Amino acid sequence: MAGKYDLDLEPCAANYQPLTPLTFLLRSADVFPDRVAVIHGNRRFTWREHAERCRRLAGALMAAGVEPGDTVAVLAPNTPAMLEAHFGVPMAGAVLNNINIRLDAAGVAFILEHGDARVFLVDRQFAPVAREALSRLGRKPLVIDIDDPEAGDGGSAGTIEYEAFIAAGDPGAPIRWPKSEWDAIALNYTSGTTGNPKGAVYHHRGAYLNSLSQILSFGMTDHPVYLWTLPLFHCNGWCFSWAVAALGGTHVCLRRVAADLVYDAIDRLGVSHFCAAPTVLGILIEGRPKGWTAQRPVRLMTAGAAPPAAILRQIRAIGFEPLHVYGMTEMHGVTTLCQWQDEWDLLPEEDKIGRMLRQGVRCIVQEEQIVADPATFAEVAHDGKTMGEVLMRGNMAMKGYLKNKKATEDAFAGGWYHSGDLAVVHPDGYVEIKDRSKDIIISGGENISSIEVENVLCDHPAVKEAAVVAISDERWGEVPCAIVELKPGAAGIDADAIVAFCRERLAHFKCPRHVIFEPLARTATGKVQKFRLRQIALEHLARR
Repeated sequence: MAGKYDLDLEPCAANYQPLTPLTFLLRSADVFPDRVAVIHGNRRFTWREHAERCRRLAGALMAAGVEPGDTVAVLAPNTPAMLEAHFGVPMAGAVLNNINIRLDAAGVAFILEHGDARVFLVDRQFAPVAREALSRLGRKPLVIDIDDPEAGDGGSAGTIEYEAFIAAGDPGAPIRWPKSEWDAIALNYTSGTTGNPKGAVYHHRGAYLNSLSQILSFGMTDHPVYLWTLPLFHCNGWCFSWAVAALGGTHVCLRRVAADLVYDAIDRLGVSHFCAAPTVLGILIEGRPKGWTAQRPVRLMTAGAAPPAAILRQIRAIGFEPLHVYGMTEMHGVTTLCQWQDEWDLLPEEDKIGRMLRQGVRCIVQEEQIVADPATFAEVAHDGKTMGEVLMRGNMAMKGYLKNKKATEDAFAGGWYHSGDLAVVHPDGYVEIKDRSKDIIISGGENISSIEVENVLCDHPAVKEAAVVAISDERWGEVPCAIVELKPGAAGIDADAIVAFCRERLAHFKCPRHVIFEPLARTATGKVQKFRLRQIALEHLARR
């Protein structure tokens, strides 16, 4: 029965519109028309120009027969065309599918076919992979070449060039606004570490909310200059593709990540914010120009894996301000952050680093997050010791996995999104990830966190990166095996030295029983592939 606050108070066009990040672009074009929106090499686009190009892309797609709900795939690095696709594609009512540029042809073909791509935009550098992927398909999409002047020429995969395509588009074509906030805006495929990748479907509501959350969490005010070190194909750049537009900030495109390019952009263009996995932070530390320190505050957001303490220590020493965050493809990117507390400013440096290593607390738009028994949903004690699975629910969750009902049901079992990550909760409520549920090491009945051991290994001055996996043991059931990648020029380091280093810093049962010196196997998104490392470890040990 309707109450007095419902009677004759229905939503209408004057008081309700579905939330969508598409509105951010139009506002910045109105408010900051002459401010630089995009920098790419020698190219500059103002917000007025950027918005027009996005709308031309939308108009051209509609003229090419793209209908609401169609999929438009893109295989490109961080370029203006990629940024334009984040608005132009959904403005045509279509769903944006950014494909990982590190995938092979088979992986690209699977995504094009599974996502039913109607249009495929391809940067010429990746034309050879695209051509091979297309040869594997029965039904071919419309293929458009992106001829970026900053790129090499890999030939052509399409029938028309991107600039010619959007030049024919009508910037005044009516925008196909979402009819519901629940309408799909993007399709993002997981890494596929154990099989074919799954397609997480994003909605306009989640993209809108997470964009605003990123602005608040990252302190992005007063015209941020955002450097694209994070791949735009990864969770739509953690929604910063839309967040920067909400502020009328400036996008600085970067086709590839190299230390000299990052430092040059910071010094020459006034970069104020960027995001990076711990691996990229290592690249910046190793490639730092002699004597370089940040001359102005430069904030960086890091995630993808827990950053080793040594990395945080060194990156802070050269003037960067790191914010450790946590999230996943299925949750529109970032959901959790290590929210800084004022009283932490008074702590010794090592204690500050200890706080930063924790993933933290839910972000402002994440409704619920617990660490609990995944079967009973009983929360673990906030003692910093008892482990449970990180569970989440709220508006940040994806719609589900495309064409995969079983996987969607499993992911949302019991009304919670199951992350698969094992964590503890400290007395102050901050979460700290200890391992993936499938990666925890149980040795003699004791749980060993591979992340804890990896952090100690990365403190060794000769170690560049390290990963720890479980290896079967007749006596203990499982024991830790370390795969270690040494820094260039490191000499005189053997397995005994690595184990001795760990035994000085860890309980002895946690120390690696085996040490293998080998580059780390990674997925196309840069994540360490522990299942492959287990195979490598077994092969090495079998030869001994």
